[in-house]
Amino acid sequence: MTAVSGGTGGGPATGDGGGAATSVPEGRYGRTADERIDRKLKVVGAVLGVLALGVLGWFGYDSIAGSKVSGEIIKSDIVSDTSVEVHLEVHKKADANGYCTLRSQAEDGSEVGRADFRFDQDKGRIDKVVTLRTAERATSVELVSCHKD
Repeated sequence: MTAVSGGTGGGPATGDGGGAATSVPEGRYGRTADERIDRKLKVVGAVLGVLALGVLGWFGYDSIAGSKVSGEIIKSDIVSDTSVEVHLEVHKKADANGYCTLRSQAEDGSEVGRADFRFDQDKGRIDKVVTLRTAERATSVELVSCHKD
């Protein structure tokens, strides 16, 4: 038995009658195992991709919207062996209450002072000079963090 292509002329024959066919007719026996596995992998990959985008979006939103209090040191002056004056600029939502933590270090890097300063004013931007008490002479001051209540 021979199989001949259905067209006129030019089309290749699927068999020449002298041997067995090298492939099965397309679509005749359903999907192969490889096609089923490929489809499952594509579905699993798409679901995992959507979940990853959702988690990334949630963390991005939380880091922007959840951070209601932020601060910046404008200037600091070491006024004595036991205190440092720090000019802070704090940004927050007007109805938010929060605090900022400052710390100071001595020349050898040891911490000589740490304190929290509250900001409860109903303003979005607050400029305030605060005094940080130290155990010995400080050489640097840093803003550790700002948090909402």
